Amino acid sequence: MSTATAPVTAAPASAGVAPPGTLERVADGVYAFVQPEGGWCLNNAGLVVGRDSAVLVDTAATESRTRRLREEVARIVPDGPDHVVNTHFHGDHTFGNGQFAPRAVIVAHEGTRADTAEAGLGLRHLWPDVEWGDTPLTLPTLTFRDELTLRQGDLRTELLHVGPAHTANDVVAWVPERSVLFTGDVVWSGVTPYVLMGSVTGSLKALDRLRALGPAVVVPGHGPVGGPELIDATRAYLVRIQELAADGLRRGVDALRAAREADLGAFGELLDPERLVGNLHRAYAELEGLAPGARIDVAASFKEMVAFNGGLPACHA
Repeated sequence: MSTATAPVTAAPASAGVAPPGTLERVADGVYAFVQPEGGWCLNNAGLVVGRDSAVLVDTAATESRTRRLREEVARIVPDGPDHVVNTHFHGDHTFGNGQFAPRAVIVAHEGTRADTAEAGLGLRHLWPDVEWGDTPLTLPTLTFRDELTLRQGDLRTELLHVGPAHTANDVVAWVPERSVLFTGDVVWSGVTPYVLMGSVTGSLKALDRLRALGPAVVVPGHGPVGGPELIDATRAYLVRIQELAADGLRRGVDALRAAREADLGAFGELLDPERLVGNLHRAYAELEGLAPGARIDVAASFKEMVAFNGGLPACHA
């Protein structure tokens, strides 16, 4: 399911490296680690701190970025978190696990653990010029299938399986006492969503479920923190994807051509627009009967995203 084996012979990615992320307080005892620019491999993370323990939601892609995350967390929790939650298997959310284990228990959905083991460190091969550093593959040791509640004294971090959405087995972290929702890559902010390895229809169901929670603060997987409007914007984009896919199938054009001819309106201003191609591949497949979350040819789709972009998408990690 990983894009790791996708053969790419395109031009090199942009050499720029984004500034480091920062830990921002979003509610009493709840923090968001936000990295700039969004995009490929620059994800957000979160920290929930109660009376007697702390939970970190996701890590970071590179050794140096995870070290920065660890330093920021140490300002609030000097001994580090007791649990690290992986919302899904992609390396930008999991490669930093090793800097927190074995003190912290790594927690994920059962399917995420299997996908993490299968994908390995393959993401690194897509952008060989990135300074990945030492990111040993560190698998979750505590897994679940539907829901799991981690208690931090006066706070709860409720882990809810909402996939398939961004991947086949996405998990979100809901802090009900503070109305803060960490969405992983089910929700995006100013960045093009990406559902090739998950589901368009599944994402829409997941987003409706997240909206029903009534969050006041939404920490997306990529991009600035916001409120429930981020859920609505992600949903609106995916509805547009369904419309474009239905039109493309009716006209008999493939996903790459449909992407090149698409009128995205305001959605065209989102970062990383090449993901449109991958999203259309998933939407086409679902309209033709592929089950949500079922495997798809990720390598072929990524090559078409490179073609659409005119080169390898930029990674500023």
